[in-house]
Amino acid sequence: MTEKGIIVLGAGRSSSVLIDFLLDHAEPSGWRVTVGDLDIKMAEERIHGHARGQAISFDIHREEDKAQIKNFDLVISMVPAAFHIHVAKICAQEGVNMLTASYLNDDIKALEDQFKQNGVGLIMELGLDPGIDHMSAMKVLDKIKASGAKLKTFETFTGGLLAPSKDDNPWKYKFTWNPRNVVLAGQGYVKFLQEGRYKYIPYQKLFRRTEVIHIPEHGYFEGYANRDSLKYLDAYKLRGIETLYRGTLRRTGYCKAWDVFVQLGATDDTYQMQNVAELTHRQFINSFLSFNPNDSVELKLAHYLGLEIDGEEMHKLKWLGLFEEELVGLKEGTPAQVLEHILKKKWTIRPDEKDMIVMWHKFEYYEGKELKRLQSYMAVEGEDSVKTGMSKTVGLPLAVTAKLILEGKLQPKGVFIPTEKFIYEPVLEALEPYGVNFTECGME
Repeated sequence: MTEKGIIVLGAGRSSSVLIDFLLDHAEPSGWRVTVGDLDIKMAEERIHGHARGQAISFDIHREEDKAQIKNFDLVISMVPAAFHIHVAKICAQEGVNMLTASYLNDDIKALEDQFKQNGVGLIMELGLDPGIDHMSAMKVLDKIKASGAKLKTFETFTGGLLAPSKDDNPWKYKFTWNPRNVVLAGQGYVKFLQEGRYKYIPYQKLFRRTEVIHIPEHGYFEGYANRDSLKYLDAYKLRGIETLYRGTLRRTGYCKAWDVFVQLGATDDTYQMQNVAELTHRQFINSFLSFNPNDSVELKLAHYLGLEIDGEEMHKLKWLGLFEEELVGLKEGTPAQVLEHILKKKWTIRPDEKDMIVMWHKFEYYEGKELKRLQSYMAVEGEDSVKTGMSKTVGLPLAVTAKLILEGKLQPKGVFIPTEKFIYEPVLEALEPYGVNFTECGME
């Protein structure tokens, strides 16, 4: 057996399940697994002394580090998205297969011919969302198209949530991914297609335009729209469809309470606040409200946004400690950065807590003149605060695809996202034993 070398660039929390999978398969498959990170201690923690693992210090800006990439059979890039282009250029030039969970962009797509000429492939958007969403959706969409039916509607929602528990957290939510992305979610304009018409939602209205979704076995959720659903018209080959809508799932009641921060301006990331080092949680909220020496911050907020003083939204804000005279704990920051820092105090997942990933697709299509409705859904729970559902669903698609490529069962040549049947079929099949599987059923 010829020994194969894999390098994982980036040892952050999203790589934990991925690296464990590669190490578990390293001995029987004849692999050597190298993990490179700016923080070599983090890389060493991921390898945890495995005989076929190696941890190295890796900086994408160091030429001697980049030069090592050509020595591997496969590169899995988990570096920040802006740096994938540097890795991709080397892989294209040196003929090394590459995988990543990040979005494909035009600069990387331009390397397509070079990857093809060197007989290797780059598959991007191979995580959860994007990734599992592409593959699970295309499996059903292609099946519907192949039957000769005419597609009318495709809606898809994904949520990274807390697993059901007896905790008293009224938001039923904690950070399971990059907190900054949660705070900035939905900024800009949202675009989608509904009943043949283009629709737009400005940011200040986004969390008021929600949809209640029932997922069998898992209960009720609410969904808000993602920024740009229209780019999937071509990615999913859906030109001519009447409704195309992509969104994010939260537990019911979340969006109304989150909208308080949006309406206050507390999610703004465009300017620096003053005297942040001396700012308390209560003063942070008060800084967005009008001056009134006679009314409390709670009364001013409730009056300003038309909230009930003892209502559900105010309860959620109190639970977060937003009316406490507790120092924020930052020296400087934008409103969004201050809010993120406050939220981390209550929304950081504890070691004994589990997260849950939920994904739901809805399809409407005509068989002749008869309109049919189908739903497809998945839920994956984490094991703990390290082997989270999020790290599973981001890491496992990369892991099983790496195995397929190294075994010669998948031979991409060029630059892809996993919407092609030759990619999504074997990858989805390989994911099933790990609990990443979908239930399909009709809808009333």
